[in-house]
Amino acid sequence: MRYVQGRARRARAVLAAVVTWAGLLTGAAGCADGTVGGAFGPPAAGDTIRVAPDDGSRDVRPDARLRVRVPDGRLESVEVVVDRDARESPVPGRISADGLTWRPDDERLALAAKYTVDAVAVDGEGRRSARHTTFTTHVPEERFIGYVAPEDRSTVGTGMIVSLEFNREIVHRAAVERAVRVTARPAVEIRPHWFGASRLDFRPEHYWKPGTRVTVDLRLRDVEAAPGVYGLQHRTFTFTVGRSQVSVVDAADHTMRVRRDGDLLATVPVTAGARKTPTYNGKMVITEMLEVTRMDSRTVGFGGEYDIPDVPHAIRLTSSGTFLHGNYWADEEVFGSSNVSHGCVGLRDVKGGGADTPAGWFFDRSLIGDVVEVVNSKDETVAPDNGLGGWNMNWKRWKAGTAVN
Repeated sequence: MRYVQGRARRARAVLAAVVTWAGLLTGAAGCADGTVGGAFGPPAAGDTIRVAPDDGSRDVRPDARLRVRVPDGRLESVEVVVDRDARESPVPGRISADGLTWRPDDERLALAAKYTVDAVAVDGEGRRSARHTTFTTHVPEERFIGYVAPEDRSTVGTGMIVSLEFNREIVHRAAVERAVRVTARPAVEIRPHWFGASRLDFRPEHYWKPGTRVTVDLRLRDVEAAPGVYGLQHRTFTFTVGRSQVSVVDAADHTMRVRRDGDLLATVPVTAGARKTPTYNGKMVITEMLEVTRMDSRTVGFGGEYDIPDVPHAIRLTSSGTFLHGNYWADEEVFGSSNVSHGCVGLRDVKGGGADTPAGWFFDRSLIGDVVEVVNSKDETVAPDNGLGGWNMNWKRWKAGTAVN
């Protein structure tokens, strides 16, 4: 960057020296409004290099058009540099075939930045002119960001859904959606779906294949999500899909069958939701794993039925509070024979959590992104936006959730 600027400054210094020498001979050389005259006197007014936005402009909006042009002759060189966050970088662009106009490859200007333009042009008589201009862009007062799941560089189960939670309501959803790109290797079709005004999820039609590497490109910086609200992020996240593990909880049979890569790994006795507080049916994805946590019935809409400070091996399945967890306080005979919980799925455990208990065994063999499906419960199917429940929506409905036509 310093080399490019230095070269531009040296070019201007050479031109200035030529003009000074010519001025001594003719008394006519000069410099006005940032334009340096050619070797045989200043060019006519119509040959002036014109730059938009104007030199010295402030608070330039991101949709303003950056252009360098001459009414005749041709542009010989144009160098544009953007200074942002104390870092300088060149702005790629190209001169038109007729040599009259330069424009950037990316039409949208960066926010909170200073632009420097150095241009050299040659008129029809072979005289050169150079121009140096600067302008600064708008500094927004309001910003938005997206919180991404899963974590960068993590290894997840085959049911993982890429989910972005925005800290502001998104009005211009199509613009934000276009700024997020999710790709996979090996390639597979991945489509977005909006849940409300602040959540955007991505998934393929079927569970990911084990070994897939997924890349999430966020190009939200300077994207206007709502009037006057612009994005901050310009980041790339990656994650890897591990082995396949899908566990099916049969609430009527009080069992959970754990399958790894299609093979039955184990059948585990469980207790699901009681008659008045049944467990959701449907596909749920593990989003959080806690060695121990507190569970208070008041935080999930119940009264004071329970407050257990040390629930072991707690695996979150929904954002509304459905867990698959270790249970040390119920009688052992309920596991595999009856449903007594307040909507969670309980596995036998000991106080403090035991590695050799059913709950400890399952916890140690699970990943964020694994699928737990509940069948034959007396409750409704879990909502697609309750946790990562998007697998409960068919592909046609899922694809209809895009904001981009």
